[in-house]
This record gives sequence, C-alpha cells and structure tokens, in this order.
Amino acid sequence: MTAEPAGQEVPILWRGRRVRAFVPTLLADRDLQLDTHTVVRTATAAAELGHAATELGAHDYEPLARLLLRAEGVASSYIEGVRAPVVDIVLAEQDPRPHPGAAAWVAANLAAVSDAVASSATTALSVELLCQWHRVLMTGSPAAQRYVGALRDEQGWIGGHDPTDAHLVTPPPELVPGLLGDLVRFANLDDVDPVAQAATVHAQFEVIHPFADGNGRIGRVLAAWVLARKLSLVVPPPISAAIASDVGGYGAGLTLFRLGDHNNWICWFADTVRRAGEAQGSLIAEVDALKHRWRERLGARSGRSLRRDAAAWQILDLLPRHLILTTQAVTAELGLTNKAAKSALDQLAEANIVLEYGTTGSGKRGRPSTLYVSTELLGLAGSNPLR
Repeated sequence: MTAEPAGQEVPILWRGRRVRAFVPTLLADRDLQLDTHTVVRTATAAAELGHAATELGAHDYEPLARLLLRAEGVASSYIEGVRAPVVDIVLAEQDPRPHPGAAAWVAANLAAVSDAVASSATTALSVELLCQWHRVLMTGSPAAQRYVGALRDEQGWIGGHDPTDAHLVTPPPELVPGLLGDLVRFANLDDVDPVAQAATVHAQFEVIHPFADGNGRIGRVLAAWVLARKLSLVVPPPISAAIASDVGGYGAGLTLFRLGDHNNWICWFADTVRRAGEAQGSLIAEVDALKHRWRERLGARSGRSLRRDAAAWQILDLLPRHLILTTQAVTAELGLTNKAAKSALDQLAEANIVLEYGTTGSGKRGRPSTLYVSTELLGLAGSNPLR
C-alpha cells in the first residue's frame, strides 16, 4: 500500500509568479503508529545510547563530553558546507569576542548544542527556546540581524535558486507559528518512543523550515535535545557525524517522511543514532588508548630523568580537557611558574605528544602566548587540524 503524503500543496504567489508550497499535516492529526520492525530498531538504538552513557560515566566525563559535543557541532556545520580547521574552532570557542568567519560560526554551532543539552533536563521545548538556540547559532554568521532569533516572515524554499525551481517550497510564513506550536506540543509528550520522537520532530522541523537560515543545524540541535531529555543523557551522541556519512540517505529519508512513510524514515534515523552511540564508545576507547601511548612515548623519551611527579606527566591529563594548551593555562591549572610550565610543554613537544602551533593573544607582560596542540587528539574532535 502506498502511503498518503503527509501534507498538501497550496497555491501561493511569489514575485508575481504562481507556485505551490507544501504544508505538512499537523503531528496531532497524523497517524504515527510504529510497526514492529521500527520498534525493534528504535529499541536497539536506545539501548546502544544507554550503553554509551554508562561507558562515559565510568571515565573523566567533562573532557570526553566536550569532545563529543565538539564532534557534533563540527559535523553539523560540515553538512551545511561550513568548515574550518578544528584548532581554529577551539580558539574561537575560547574568544568571547564575536568574529566573522567559518571557525566562529562552527563554534557557535557547538554553543547552541551545548545550550540545548544543558536545558534538556529542566526546560520544556517552546518556540522561544528554539529562537534562543537560533540566536546562539547565528553568532558570527553573515545573516542580517533581523533574521537572527526570529521566525521567517518571507517565503522559504529548499534547493534551487527560487521557489520556481526548488526541491521543496516550504509553508507560507503566516502558517509557521501554528505548525511550530504543534511540533512543540509533540516534542514535549512523555508517552512517545524517544528515538521515534526525535526523528519525527527533526523531520517535521525541516519541512516547516521556520528560520531564514540555519534550519538544518537547529533541526539537529532539536534532535539532540529530545534524545538527551527523553533518555536522561548527560551528553547526546554525535548524530550529525553519523548523518554526515550518509547525506544521501538523510535527504531520502526526509523525503519519505514528507510522503507519509514515517516508519522507513524512523528506521533510518534509529540506525544512525545507533551508529552514533557506537562512535561515542569508540571515541572513549580511542582517548584511553591515546593517553596510554602518550605515557609510553614520554617515558621512552625521558628515560629515568623525568620524575613520576614531574609537571609533564600532569599536563597529559590536561590535554583532553583543554585541547589547546598555553603556559598560562598550565600555570593556572597546576600552580606552576611560567618557566616550569614552558619547560614541561617543551618536554612534551620533544616526545612528539604536542607541537607548537603558532601564537595567539598576549602572554605575560604583553608577550605572545605559544599554543601547544596534540594533532592526534584534535583529529578525534572532527578533522585534521593542520589541513
């Protein structure tokens, strides 16, 4: 049996030309019952996320959580064609001043994900919350200020140069508030399969396309929010990284949802969530293995000349937390003198654990501060930082 389209096309005028916009059926009016096959897939995905959360809780949580959130922000921006070296993204995260450019935009994506996850346990979804995420996301973007944190008041479309050749003409702007109100109500329900709920609200959000820009990224933030809230996750898996590996399947799945086939879309999404949970577990294991290699490397390089309580050993535990180290960061964390911190960082550089990556800002008495990075660690955060 062929599924009925989950919406209808309505005639609109766009700059004097007749086109047809797609208006999705309200989720409250749609039959979203899951078949047995879909239930098995969503349950498998939820179980994998529970296992990954347990693994995360058994480790030093904060630096690993930050790595996972960063991987999500980098991948979500990557899907939209916004790319920057990870080291530049980390520097943009640490700089409170807004700067134009791709690195700042990706850092803003990370901030939006972080804000959403932080609010998931205590704050119900609302249109105002979606707009708040959008304001954070659009920090550093070239979008006009009137579009930031506000629902669109113009006709939107996806693909093509204009609505006359678009892949999808989104709902007229006057219908957006009502459609979002229905989506918010569904997202706040407590009696819906969590993975199916995340898949559904994400797909419906993308059809509504309520903002002038940034809809894909906010839609993925929304999916992360649902998973974190409904499964009591401290940090969601990097689902955007999994989506980025099958962008074609992602687009096809969203089309299936719009055509009324929610089960196949939810199955695809559930499999993607499961892979993201597996990737989370892999990242935890990779960081553990990397720290072990660092210790072997430092020991082999220094022999017996480096005491077991030397600062260089202590700095190894700081690396996953900071990703980029300076003498100032080390002195603040470990209470060392500037000279001792510089000596310890140089020892790690000699052992090929970190390398110098230019300078930024100013250090003591106005001198530039040298950056030390681990390319291996930054690679786990999303890409080769020196590319």
